[in-house]
This record gives sequence, C-alpha cells and structure tokens, in this order.
Amino acid sequence: MNPRIVKSNFGAGCGTGILPVRFHCPGNCLGNCVVFNSQARCLCHCAAFTLIEMMISVALMSLILVSAYLCLGAGFSARKLIEPRAEVIQNARVAMAIMTADLRAACPLSQDQDFIGMTRTLGEVEADNLDFGTHHYTPRHAREGDFCQESLYLDKDPETGQFSLWRRRNPTLALDPLSGGSKEEIATGVVGLKFEYFDGLDWYDSWGEDPTSGGKQTSAREQTNLNGLPEAVRITLLLDAEPDKKISAAATEEARPEAPLVFQTVAQLNLADAAQDTSSSPDAGNSDNSSSPDQMPGNGGGN
Repeated sequence: MNPRIVKSNFGAGCGTGILPVRFHCPGNCLGNCVVFNSQARCLCHCAAFTLIEMMISVALMSLILVSAYLCLGAGFSARKLIEPRAEVIQNARVAMAIMTADLRAACPLSQDQDFIGMTRTLGEVEADNLDFGTHHYTPRHAREGDFCQESLYLDKDPETGQFSLWRRRNPTLALDPLSGGSKEEIATGVVGLKFEYFDGLDWYDSWGEDPTSGGKQTSAREQTNLNGLPEAVRITLLLDAEPDKKISAAATEEARPEAPLVFQTVAQLNLADAAQDTSSSPDAGNSDNSSSPDQMPGNGGGN
C-alpha cells in the first residue's frame, strides 16, 4: 500500500509563520492524522499481535518441538533395539540352514556306530552334541568323496566368555569317527542347544550308545533309539538377544538380561529308511539260510 500524503493547515493562520506541513502516512488512517508543533504524527491503529497471542504461539511451538523430539528419540531407540536382533536372527537362520542341510543327507557314522546324539550341560547351559555321517559334502581334495564324519557341539570362547556353535567335519575314514578333521564356527552368542529324535512314534532326548559307557546298553532305554537312524531331528537353538551387552556381576534383579531368542526347526532324514533296509538285509539273509536246512529234511521225510 502506497503511503498517503496528508496536508495539515495547523498554525497557518495564527501569524506564527508556520507553513503547511506535508508528511507521509504509513498506513490507512482514515483521516486520523494530526500535526502537533509542526511535527506530524499518525494516530492510526495498525494491526499487530497481542501478548496473549504471542504466548499461545510460543506454547504451540514448544509443544510441536517436544513432540518432534520424542518421535525422533523413539525412532533411534527402536533402531538401536532392532539392529542387533536382526543380526542375531540372521545368524540363527544361517546356522539352522547349515544343520538342516547336513541332517537331511545323514547316513551311518561308521560300521560300529550309526548315529550318536547325547544330552550334555555346560554349567547351566544345555549343550547337546550330535555325531553322524552325511553326504552333504563337496570334495575339495584328492581321494575324497561326498561323505564326511560330522559333529555339532557347543564350546566356550575364553576371550568373550560366550558359547559358540561349532561344526567338525572329517572327509576321511578315520579309525576314530569322533575325532579328526577341521572345525568351523557357525553361530556365536549361543545360550542353549537341544536335539530331539523321532523314531516314527515317539520323541527321545538321546539317540545311540554313549561312547563313554563302553557300549553297554541300559535297560531303562528303548531299543529303538539305540541303533539305526532317527526319522527326524528337532533342533532348538537359543541365542542371546543382546550379545554385545555385558552384564556386570553386581547387576540387580531389576537389571536382568532379556530372555533369549528361541529358534526351532525339524529336519527329516531322507536316508533313514535306506540305512535301516541296508542294516536289516544281512539279518534277513541269515534267517533264510538258517531255515532252509530245517525245511529240506522235513520235505524229504514227507516224500
């Protein structure tokens, strides 16, 4: 808006020699401009914020800023919580895939021992171990086939104090099927490992004969889980939800660590039936040979 030029004749006819005054009005005064002592003043009511409006604006702005800060803090907290768990979930997925693939192609470990699954505890941690043979192996050196002797077990890292899941593989036919070969770490931050075995009817906590017992079968155990291969193996893997967080020894009950993340899957042994047929075929042949002499004299006597 262009300023309006206002002309005032104040004092022009008083003999004071004051000439009319012209000044620029800053706003739309509607003729409310006056001149005092040759000084032009504007008595217009221009638009402006009141103190109450300013206080309300400041309060609303503060509320918006606080809400934005809370949302931003919640986003960073969620990211801090999700990122380590995403790494743990990926770690468990890889470990489960490795164990499942090896168990699906499982076969007898040796001539004397088919499949060994023992319950074990390390302190307060459930740490079962499993020994078996598998055809899920790609030869890397000369005189190697698609067979290897494998062990799955937990071992404690002396540096971090946490348990790790290890896999031992021996592609050569060793005299001791429970030793030799190379080992690799497939999961870290493990707080529990449990294997369960299915024979087609029931689930068992162990399978096969304990090598440390000298091959003596106990009467308290069923015969079905002492030899051969199970139909399926259920794997339960427990991983620490916060593996990088160290809990002090003086932690109170209010600062207990979070519950571990539990992962479970069932691996079906595709070669279990073939292994049982192979082991039962010599017995069937011996029974036929032993019954044939008895039948021949009987037939001869009838004739």
